[in-house]
Amino acid sequence: MAVLIRTRDVPAARRHDAWRSIVCDTLGPLDLRIDPDAPLRGEIDAGQLGPVGVGRVRTSTPHSVHRTPGLIRRDSPALYRVVLAMSGGLVLTQDGRSARLDRGQFAIYDFGRPYELAYRSAVHLAVFSLPHEMLSLPFDSVAKLTAVPIETDGGSGALAAPLLRRVAVDLETYQPASAARLSTVVMDLITTAVAERADQAESLSAESQARMLLLNIHSFIEERLGLPDLDPGTVAAAHHISLRQLHRLFETQDTTVAAWIRHRRLERCRKDLADPAFHHVSVSSIASRWGLADSAHFSRLFRHTYGMPPAEYRRARLMPPAGKTWHGKSICRHQEPSQAGAGSAD
Repeated sequence: MAVLIRTRDVPAARRHDAWRSIVCDTLGPLDLRIDPDAPLRGEIDAGQLGPVGVGRVRTSTPHSVHRTPGLIRRDSPALYRVVLAMSGGLVLTQDGRSARLDRGQFAIYDFGRPYELAYRSAVHLAVFSLPHEMLSLPFDSVAKLTAVPIETDGGSGALAAPLLRRVAVDLETYQPASAARLSTVVMDLITTAVAERADQAESLSAESQARMLLLNIHSFIEERLGLPDLDPGTVAAAHHISLRQLHRLFETQDTTVAAWIRHRRLERCRKDLADPAFHHVSVSSIASRWGLADSAHFSRLFRHTYGMPPAEYRRARLMPPAGKTWHGKSICRHQEPSQAGAGSAD
């Protein structure tokens, strides 16, 4: 994600104007309402997940943003937005309804109609922007659900909330092809959660239902990668479908069930090998941890996939670059002290 503003990088006297400019001109047009005497602290990031815009806002300063009729007349793209409270709480108001969203809850609103987002205390939220046509539900049905909390204690909402959070946190790590595929998954899950809230799940297309099933299967596999007996038969039985149906689902991803399981296991191994926290764990133990107990077979698979043996990959990733310490801080004597805390928001 690109950092649009980090208030600690802006002189205190200019923070309000800089924040207002980012909110109103980049994320808007919106009307920012904030106590001019309030100390402003926060950070705004933005990025893309395929055609879906993703933004993160973190602030400890109470304020609100408003989409007014005058601003809508000036510029009104046909967008829905989904807001997720990652921590803290916020109030979303639209169409005569108000939704109090606490941590882990989300709701949808229409960027083309007046609304208000208010933060009364410290908050960290994610906002997903999507064109109207990407949400495969009737416009009138969605209009009845703006500023209505989507249930997250069961059904598709319970799947959607943690996925949206994970996407917002990991956005910059996705390759373009993965981001495009994941945007479809995110859209289908949002559509399903909204449809369930409106008792319209039957309106989903067969294609969307298949993608939802595939998402559930991916989650099932991810949770069981360490089990050596995880195989297509186990996956099919757990989802009450035939092996033939299961293979057809994965054909749409240009892969097979077994290849997907192998790919995810190798990716988990690769991440552990590159993690300093696991430097004391043997390569064979890491492989076994993720269901690849045959060391020789694992080594061949890893080399074929990543172009080098696992032990060599580990050395290449854990060896600090020249001029760096193991903590990633430059040992150059001219380093500015103020750079040491670059990872946190003010």
